[in-house]
Amino acid sequence: MELTLEVVTVPVTDLDRSKKFYEEGCGFRLDLDQEVAPGVRIVQLTPPGSRCSIALMGGFPLAPGQRSMAPGALQGLQLCVTDLAAARAALVERAVDISEIQHVGESGWEGGPGGVWNSFAFFRDPDGNGWAIQEAPSPLSDR
Repeated sequence: MELTLEVVTVPVTDLDRSKKFYEEGCGFRLDLDQEVAPGVRIVQLTPPGSRCSIALMGGFPLAPGQRSMAPGALQGLQLCVTDLAAARAALVERAVDISEIQHVGESGWEGGPGGVWNSFAFFRDPDGNGWAIQEAPSPLSDR
């Protein structure tokens, strides 16, 4: 069996504000912005080079047994790039408030890049949903 993660729902308070942040600030590609039923709107965006998208939804009914997640509650979403400094610079240029590059060291998080798979930068969307960008040693297609 093959299971592919293709969409992650990101809880937000304002679809238009979040759409602008992810599309213009982060450079995600807009895949869909559609009202699928009266009062139910889906905005789907995909990070450049990713096979997994995010969905921002307003008025969407929960599936049986699901609980809603408060805007800003989603933490730990992670993107990978092969040049973290360049990716960080591009986000700064687009006015995204992103941390300096840091790594996990002997005393916890330390400034500057670390070794292979150990360089990160962090940002939050307008609702506080937390993202990490990690530097990978090679493109996904080569791993």
